Amino acid sequence: MTSQKMRKLLEDRLANAQWSFSYDRKQDTLRIEHKETKKGTTVSLPGLIAKWEQNKEAALDEMIYYIREALQVMHEEQELQGKQKHIYPVIRSTSFPMKTEEGVELVCDEHTAETRVYYALDLGKTYRLIDEAMLKKENWTKAQIREVSIFNLRSLHIPMKEDAVAGNTFYFVNTNDGYDASRILNDAFLKQFSEKLKGTMAIAVPHQDVLILADIQNEVGYDILAQMTMSFFTNGRIPITALSFLYEDGELEPIFILGKNRRM
Repeated sequence: MTSQKMRKLLEDRLANAQWSFSYDRKQDTLRIEHKETKKGTTVSLPGLIAKWEQNKEAALDEMIYYIREALQVMHEEQELQGKQKHIYPVIRSTSFPMKTEEGVELVCDEHTAETRVYYALDLGKTYRLIDEAMLKKENWTKAQIREVSIFNLRSLHIPMKEDAVAGNTFYFVNTNDGYDASRILNDAFLKQFSEKLKGTMAIAVPHQDVLILADIQNEVGYDILAQMTMSFFTNGRIPITALSFLYEDGELEPIFILGKNRRM
């Protein structure tokens, strides 16, 4: 699959008189936007091709779905008032834009050297990141958004699947509700979970839809976690970071895997 073929597939599937398409050869991205408002979304073609190589049409169908949802949301006026129960934090990479494509500041907070916290209004099938214009319009403060979002996050169920490998135990949260990685912000949950472990606690948020918790009991465990995290990072729809974190006394510290059984 080449970029040109993938571009053609997207343009054919998304054909709409109201939308325009523009290809950036240097970045190898396809921009889809509304002809009048110029609001839209940009797709990395190499990233989509990598997913297509593994999941074929399912990967393309998923991308088409999210593009359509995103474009629809962009053209609807969203209000925060009365929707406090639908505001959640979302984790993104520090390379994620801090402004909308229209230049409006997104509401966000620093988290770790690898991650940043943004805030979203849940719309059911998708969500919209909250920007400063939305806050100003309804006279909300960032502190209010932060408090409400964390309160809502704590109410989310945290089901886990467990897998033991080479004497280490790995736990996966993968509900696909859009906030799996966000659960890393649930301090009470992390503290309670850490008290049950026999070894060292490590955490990974390779992409939006998974949270990995690990009970590391030997050096091999770090290598396994690194490989696992990279695999999830490569295949995630919204990648966050391929690095893992050590969790100790409520703090997250990045783990740098240098080679087999070596870490910093």
